[in-house]
Amino acid sequence: MTNKTDFKRTLDAYQARRDRFRVLEVPDLRYLMVDGHGDPNTSPAFTEAVRALYPVAYKLKFASKQDLGRDYVVPPLEGLWWAEDMDAFTASRDKSRWSWTLMIMVPDWTDRDMFATAVERVASGSGPARLGDVRMETLSEGRCVQTLHVGSFDDEADVLARMHHGFIPDNGLRMVGRHHEIYLSDFRRVAPERQRTILRQPVGAAASDG
Repeated sequence: MTNKTDFKRTLDAYQARRDRFRVLEVPDLRYLMVDGHGDPNTSPAFTEAVRALYPVAYKLKFASKQDLGRDYVVPPLEGLWWAEDMDAFTASRDKSRWSWTLMIMVPDWTDRDMFATAVERVASGSGPARLGDVRMETLSEGRCVQTLHVGSFDDEADVLARMHHGFIPDNGLRMVGRHHEIYLSDFRRVAPERQRTILRQPVGAAASDG
C-alpha cells in the first residue's frame, strides 16, 4: 500500500497564518493551467476552466499511483490574477477588468507524456469544453509575501491593501509578479465567511534611491 503525499502539509508554500504577513522563498512548481478574463462570478470561461482542470488532475493522480506507485492528494485550486491597474483589486474591485490563470499543482515527477495521456483519456469521454486550453507549465515565483485570509473574496481588499501599500514597501520590497490565490476551501461548497484562502504576492528588492 503506497503512502499518499499531501502537499498542503509537506510544502512550506502552502503554510500561512491569518493576520500575519510572511516572506518566503517559493520553489519552482509545476501546474496545470487555463487562462481567462473577466468577472469570475459571471464569466462562463471561468466555470469551464475549473471543469477542464479537475478531470486532468485526477487522471494524472491515478496514473501516478498505478504506474509509478506514488499516490498523492490532488492539491487545491489556485489562481493568478492581474489587471492593467492593480488598484482594480484593492480599490474599485472592478472584476470585469481582471485577467486570470486557474491552476492545479502537479508533482514534479509527472512529465509531459503523462500529461498528454491524461488529456487523451479525459477527451475519450465527454471532454469538457476547454480541455484543449489546459497546459502544463512550471511557475517560478521565488521570494513572496503571503498571508491567510478567512472570509469572502470580496473582503480581501483591506488585506491586500495592507500587503501592497504597507508591509511590502515597509520591508524594502516591491511587487514584481502576479497576485496569487490558493483556495484551501472549495468555494463551491463552503460558505463565504468560512472560506480559507492564501493570498500571495511575488516581490523583489525595492529600487535604490541612489
